Amino acid sequence: MDGVEAVIFDCDGTLVNSMPAHFAAWCEALAYYGAANVFQEDVFYAMGGRPTTDIVVELNDEYGLKLDPEAVAMKKREAFLGQLHTLDGIDEVVALARSLRGKLPMAVATGGTRLVIEKTLQALELSDLFDEVVTADDVRVGKPAPDIYLKAAELLGVAPGKCLAFEDAPAGIMAAQRAGMQVIAVPAPLELLKG
Repeated sequence: MDGVEAVIFDCDGTLVNSMPAHFAAWCEALAYYGAANVFQEDVFYAMGGRPTTDIVVELNDEYGLKLDPEAVAMKKREAFLGQLHTLDGIDEVVALARSLRGKLPMAVATGGTRLVIEKTLQALELSDLFDEVVTADDVRVGKPAPDIYLKAAELLGVAPGKCLAFEDAPAGIMAAQRAGMQVIAVPAPLELLKG
């Protein structure tokens, strides 16, 4: 922690064990629009951290689909919000955030939308830990671009090079590195690795 003046956490897959719920929500939304089974689980994890609409555009290109990115995103959000009760925190990361509260400024920097992230943090009683929450709604370009991390550092009033980021997904790790931050990669929860 030498030289670290602020800590920034990704949410899904880093603070919150929500990736299985997100994948189930993706499956439900794509099936609703007649595109069941186009999004494989390994591809989903590789694309973690990216905005939903960007992923739909990529799926359209890859599979020759004509899905409406906004409509799929809304259906996916609705499906995910119905699963909030199934979420839990990633204990070690949450414990670290709790231990740093009041000692260093902290933010969440996420590819999720504000509504979903705020409801996720509230459901797990984590909202009060963070000084700022920056979502895909707050920047023009999502991860792997550095914009979300740069915005979080700006709002915290700390130079990006003095921020430590916690991330689980390749796009997020790249975004934080591009912002000039030190990054700690958070591994998938053990139960996912066993499957």
